[in-house]
Amino acid sequence: MNFPSLPSSLEAALSDRGYASATPVQAEVLQPEAAGRDLVVSAQTGSGKTIAFGLAMATELLGDGENIPFADRPLALIIAPTRELALQVSRELAWLYAKAGARIATCVGGMNPQQERKALRSGASIVVGTPGRLRDHLERGALDLSNLKAVVLDEADEMLDMGFREELEEILDATPDQRRTLLFSATMPRPIETLARRY
Repeated sequence: MNFPSLPSSLEAALSDRGYASATPVQAEVLQPEAAGRDLVVSAQTGSGKTIAFGLAMATELLGDGENIPFADRPLALIIAPTRELALQVSRELAWLYAKAGARIATCVGGMNPQQERKALRSGASIVVGTPGRLRDHLERGALDLSNLKAVVLDEADEMLDMGFREELEEILDATPDQRRTLLFSATMPRPIETLARRY
């Protein structure tokens, strides 16, 4: 397999899915100089970016092991602009991290918020959601981001275009200073640069 060195649980998941080599964006985020750093990545839909950020945050999720330790609070948060994209990201991360024992909670509009709160309480290591629903859980005390190791803003330009700046800022302000931030955006307008500089 033509991927940089990965934990065996992730290698096995990629191999099972027939992934033979990394796409350009996947190869870039796995470069040694990218390890542990905040990243701003210009990536189009269809470039393999979901797997890219899934692999990029492996160290934060797995540490030196092969499995994700049980987490009573989320270790990773992925924020996506739409329900459809959030559900798609959830499905991708579910198979990528299945062998590592990830528990994933998806928090999006149109779904039962009580079921989402139950999933959050039961120890979700990865939370994927849309800005409005995530902010709602945060304000109700159902989403505790104090143990977060990594946060991903997927299609950040879309989220700002859709008017989610306030929600994003409230969510990001609730995360620890030392967490890693990965910002993925198809375009890099000035508001994205401002957001990137601030967080």
